[in-house]
Amino acid sequence: DDKIMERAAAEGVSIDELTGRTADQYHADVAALGCLPPDIEPRATEHVGEMKALIQTLIDKGHAYEAEGHVLFNVDAWNAYGELSGRSTDEMIAGARVEVAPYKKNPMDFVLWKPSAPGQPGWDSDWGRGRPGWHIECSAMAEKHLGEVFDIHGGGVDLKFPHHENEIAQSRCAFGTGAMAKVWMHNGFLQVEGEKMSKSLGNYVTIGELLEKRNFGSNKWHGYVLRTAMLMTHYRQPIDWTVDRLVEARDALRYWIDWAHGAEDPDVGSNTEFLDALSDDLNTPKAVSILHSLSRRSSNLDGRAASELNSSLRFLGIWNGEPTVDIYSYGYETTDGPQDIDIKPRVLARNAARKAKNFAEADRLRDELSVMGVVLKDKPDGTTEWEIVR
Repeated sequence: DDKIMERAAAEGVSIDELTGRTADQYHADVAALGCLPPDIEPRATEHVGEMKALIQTLIDKGHAYEAEGHVLFNVDAWNAYGELSGRSTDEMIAGARVEVAPYKKNPMDFVLWKPSAPGQPGWDSDWGRGRPGWHIECSAMAEKHLGEVFDIHGGGVDLKFPHHENEIAQSRCAFGTGAMAKVWMHNGFLQVEGEKMSKSLGNYVTIGELLEKRNFGSNKWHGYVLRTAMLMTHYRQPIDWTVDRLVEARDALRYWIDWAHGAEDPDVGSNTEFLDALSDDLNTPKAVSILHSLSRRSSNLDGRAASELNSSLRFLGIWNGEPTVDIYSYGYETTDGPQDIDIKPRVLARNAARKAKNFAEADRLRDELSVMGVVLKDKPDGTTEWEIVR
């Protein structure tokens, strides 16, 4: 909240305006990536009462103390602190960049409540006017909406310590439980062209910039392409964000959709191996390799494989069934023109349709290619040549 207050002051806007604008951008970005909206999106400012009650519980149980208008968690009063990250005390002190303050009993003690200066957001409490610390917000909201113990807690690997470590300490000490969450899932860092993404390096890129063609290869990238590029790496590993990676994701996605489009069979669900891969700690790279296999089988006119490909793409959230021609410009400048990877699957499919005397499908594919600016050169034994006229 300190950074939010500084930025709002610098821009001359209210905190509500700044956070509202940021939230709106976030919602638009993740919707473009095909993410489903959450059932509940709690706001910290609407749960200050729950936070104050949780802090008082920790004080009453001897896990927190008041000092000079602050309330701090007493790390020494809980011997399980550090189990999630597996760090030593020295490593934790260095990693947390702890504030050295005379009112702390232990340098590792972290803030649950802090005083607010005039002009800063604040609420009245038994410890004076102030506002909650960063970590207590999550424990209070998680308990209210998910319970004292819930199934899965996610977040970036950089949050494992101190944020998640502190959440666990607060929740377990307050509620007397053996866990806060049964499973912790931490995603790897995001890198850009082999370097960690950061504003200081000048390689900072947002989802919105990629969607709106303001950065990164001067291309306008579709949200499904961005989603596919991320799923090509296991969530626990660092994701290297490169133009080549986006091109690879785009070309693969367009090829898959070419063979999946029109092949939906309501009696055929997602491929079993594909679902097994996702059931194994969300092994999306293996799932992607299975999509490649299904598309190859589909190109050999395996109807079941095409239907499984159709269902699996939808299940993964990287396609919603729209016609292939609608994704023609994924990640391309409109002046780029169609590529061989766009044309060949359609030509092969049209040859197969003509051979099967399915002339309606052959005409549909010819018209689709025509829209793309491709003129076919038909021969009695099939079509192997074409011309791009725009």
